[in-house]
Amino acid sequence: MKCSQPGSPQPVRRLARVIFKRVGDGRPYPPHDLTSGAWAALPPRQVRLDELVTTKDTLRLDTLLDEDSTFYGDLFAHVVRWRGELYLEDGLHRALRAALQQRLVLHARVHEMADA
Repeated sequence: MKCSQPGSPQPVRRLARVIFKRVGDGRPYPPHDLTSGAWAALPPRQVRLDELVTTKDTLRLDTLLDEDSTFYGDLFAHVVRWRGELYLEDGLHRALRAALQQRLVLHARVHEMADA
């Protein structure tokens, strides 16, 4: 898609794709009460960034740029599949770093939640 900026003779290219499927604000699914040990028991797998719905609509830039931001946490993002949607519960900064590195997928632990 091409657009022109005011005062610019050259058309400006816009992104043809989005990073996430949708940006959400909060967790629409019921509580799952998974412990960190239960998350760790789930095997990581690749998830496409453009299939994820975020559960946070803000991020801290200092955390995004911090190389050690996963030092005390899980190395993999946490995703909840509920009612056919993939919700990025934890790992927004990892997902954005992946996008900045032009990767289309993220390694995540996926919890399959039954429809309630």
